Amino acid sequence: MPAPVDVVDSRVAPGEERQRTDQKHEDNECYFHGGIMAAQVLLGQVEVLMQTITKPDQWLGVEVRHFAALDAVAREGSFGRAADRLGYTQSAVSQQIATLEKIVGETLVERPGGPRAVSLTDAGEVLLRHAEAIVARLDAARADIAALRAGETGALRVGTYQSIGARVLPEVMRRFMRDWPGIELGLSEPATDPELYGLIESGELDLAFCSPPLPDGPFDMLELMSDPYVVLVPAENALASRTSVSMDDIGDQPLIGSNTCASGVVVERELGDRGYDIRYAFRSDDNGTVQGLVASGFGVALTPLLAIAPGDDRVKILRLVPKVPRRQVAVVWHRDRHRSPAARAFIEIARDVSADIERDLVEP
Repeated sequence: MPAPVDVVDSRVAPGEERQRTDQKHEDNECYFHGGIMAAQVLLGQVEVLMQTITKPDQWLGVEVRHFAALDAVAREGSFGRAADRLGYTQSAVSQQIATLEKIVGETLVERPGGPRAVSLTDAGEVLLRHAEAIVARLDAARADIAALRAGETGALRVGTYQSIGARVLPEVMRRFMRDWPGIELGLSEPATDPELYGLIESGELDLAFCSPPLPDGPFDMLELMSDPYVVLVPAENALASRTSVSMDDIGDQPLIGSNTCASGVVVERELGDRGYDIRYAFRSDDNGTVQGLVASGFGVALTPLLAIAPGDDRVKILRLVPKVPRRQVAVVWHRDRHRSPAARAFIEIARDVSADIERDLVEP
C-alpha cells in the first residue's frame, strides 16, 4: 500500500505546516502501536482459550464402569471375585482400577499380594462414597426417563409399612385406582427405615409412607397426620381397669415394642430425658406379633395407636401420661426426581384420607 500523502495547504505558513505534519506522524505512530497491543491481547486470549481446549480436566475421563469396578473390588476383596461379580475378565477389572488411579492421581487399592485380600486405601474409600452417590443419581435418572416415557399408562411404586398398610393405604388405593385406572400401582414394604430411604434414593420407589424425622439425603416430604403413642396391656392385667398410666405405673413390667424406627427413637430419647431407662424385653417388626405377645401376658407395649388392630378383647388400650411426642406420618419422595402427575395425585389423595382418619382417631 502506498504511503499516505500529506497535502500542503497554501494558506498555512511553512512552520505551522511542519508542526501539523509532525503531529500527524505522532498520531499515526500511536495508532500503530495501539493496534499492535490490541492484537497481542487478542492473541493472548486465543492462546489461553486453546490451552483450555487442548488440556481438559482429567477427571472428565472417569466412567461409571470405573466406579463399578472399584465398588466390586471393595465388596469382594479380590480382583478375581470382582470380575466374576461384574461379568468381566480379571485383567479388565485391573485395567479399569489402574485407569481410575491414573486419572485421580492416587493409589486407590492396596494390593498385598498372595492370598491376602485387597482393600481400599483412604483415598479409595473417599472416592467410593462419592461413586455410590453418583450411581444412585444415575439410577434415579434412569427411573425418571422410564416414568416420563410411560406417561399416564406407566407405573407408580409406593413403599409402605404395616400400620399404614392396614389403616390408611386401602382407602388411598381405592380412590387412586378409581381416578387413575391406567396406572399400575406397585407396593413394597421395606423391612427397615434405611432400606426404605435407600429405595427412594435409587429410584426403585417413587413415593413411600414414612415416620419423620428424615435422614440426611435428597428427600422431601409432606406430613399427613399424627398418631399418639399409647400403652397396650393384657385385659387381665391389674392396670386394665384404668384409662391412663404413667411410666412409673408400668414399673418393672416387661416392655414390648417394635424394632427401632425414627419416631420410636424420638420417644425413647424423650423418656430418657425424663429419667426412664427404656429397655424392651421383646421387639418385633410385626404389629400382630406385638399385640399377640401382650394378649398372652408377656408384657405391656408402648406403641402407636394406629399399630393396634381394633376389636381385640384380649387387650386394653390406655392413655400414656404425661404424653410423649406423637408419631408423625408423612409421604416422602426424591427431591431431585421428576414427580409425575400420578405421583402428585397419589400424595393429594393420601393427605385427604389421612385427615379423615386422624379426625376419627380417638385416644382412650
